[in-house]
Amino acid sequence: MHVPYDLAKVRILDLSQNFSADSPSFAFYEGPTVKWQKRLAFEGVNAQYLGTTNHIATHLDSPIHFYDPGPDIAGIPIETLFGPACIVDLCQFGIGDYQIYGPEHFEAWEERHGIRIERGDILVIHTGYHRFYNEDWHKAAPCPSAGLPFRGLDAPHEPDLPRAFLRHPGPQGRFAEWVLDRGIRWLAVDCIAADHPFNTNVRKARPDLIPEVEAAIGGSLAEKMPWPEDYQVMHVKLFPHGVFHAENLGGRIDEVLDQRLWLGCFPFRFRGGEAAFARIVAFVEGE
Repeated sequence: MHVPYDLAKVRILDLSQNFSADSPSFAFYEGPTVKWQKRLAFEGVNAQYLGTTNHIATHLDSPIHFYDPGPDIAGIPIETLFGPACIVDLCQFGIGDYQIYGPEHFEAWEERHGIRIERGDILVIHTGYHRFYNEDWHKAAPCPSAGLPFRGLDAPHEPDLPRAFLRHPGPQGRFAEWVLDRGIRWLAVDCIAADHPFNTNVRKARPDLIPEVEAAIGGSLAEKMPWPEDYQVMHVKLFPHGVFHAENLGGRIDEVLDQRLWLGCFPFRFRGGEAAFARIVAFVEGE
C-alpha cells in the first residue's frame, strides 16, 4: 500500500468520540467540568473553562502514564502517530461481554482477510463496544457488535454505560507479548480501556461482578489475569517498550473495518502530559 500523497482522492473519516460535560470518567477518576467564563451577550465573547482528567473521551496515553522515563505526549514524534494501520473487527469471532481475546484471533483475521499485520503497523482493535458509550455520535453505518442483531440504519445505538465500562472484552498478558513480538507500532481500541476491565481497578470497584466475569472467561481471575504480575498488562508491559495506545475510539470506525489504511492520531503538544485528548483520523483511498 502506497502513501496517499494525492489527498484529493482520499476520504478523511473521524474515528473519535465526542467530549462534553456529560462524558463519563473511568473508575475512581473525577468527571469533567465545563464552565462558561464569559458570554457573548455580556462580554462580547463566549469563553469556557475546562477541568478534566485526561482519560476521558478519545485520548492518547503516553508511556509516561505508567513508565516514568516516558516519553510524554510532546515527546512522541508526530511521524510516529501517522502511518499504516490494520482495523481488526473482533465481532466476527463472536467475542462479547467480559470475554478474552488473544493472538489467535488476530492471526485468524489475517488468514480470513488476506491482510498481514506488518512490523511497524498501527493496530486498531474494534470490539463494537463504542456503541454503548454515551458520546458515540455517528450512526450511519451498522456496528457488528457481537450477539446484537442489526436493526436498521436508523436504529440508535443506545448508550449503556455499565456495559461500556464493565463488560467490554480485553486481552491477557500473552497478547502483550505477541504485540511486542510482532513489532506493532502502537494500538488503538474502540472501548474504554485497552486492558480487560477486570484487569484494571474495576476489579476493586465492582467485586460483586467477579463470579459473573469468571463464568464468562471460564476460570478464576487469579488464574487468567493474576495480580500483580499481569495487572494492566497493556500499560505496564508495553509502555516501557514505547508501545502506547489510544482508547475510546468511535465515530465512523464501522465504515473502515477489516481494512489496511493510513491512520493519524493528533493530540495537542502537551509537555509533561501523561495523556491527552486526541482526534483519530482514517485516510481512505478512493474517489
